[in-house]
Amino acid sequence: MIRYAMLALGGALGSIARYQVTTCLQQRVAAGFPWGTFLVNISGCLVMGIVTTLLTERVVTNPQWRFLIPIGFIGAYTTFSTFELDIFNAGSEGAWLIAGAYIVGSVVAGYLALWAGVVVARLV
Repeated sequence: MIRYAMLALGGALGSIARYQVTTCLQQRVAAGFPWGTFLVNISGCLVMGIVTTLLTERVVTNPQWRFLIPIGFIGAYTTFSTFELDIFNAGSEGAWLIAGAYIVGSVVAGYLALWAGVVVARLV
């Protein structure tokens, strides 16, 4: 049960952080390029790399911290970081074809799914 509490706490804090960073930045830059989302995605990737490496290679800690920080907080802050971690892991294992297919498939299928959702919502 503690695992779910850690996920919930991390997720709540991560989503609040995402909203605050995105909103704060977007209010300070010209409209157009989504700088807020871009910063969240890139900073989430940076933090995911740091935290997962520290928790798996450098720091001996309770495994529950993995649910609070990388899965809960960073996962809610940006799922893009998890996407990038999956690609990194596949590439680290030499599965470059899988990594490439995952990248292209996720971007194309994600866009098509979003487009389909817009179409369906507009029809309702």
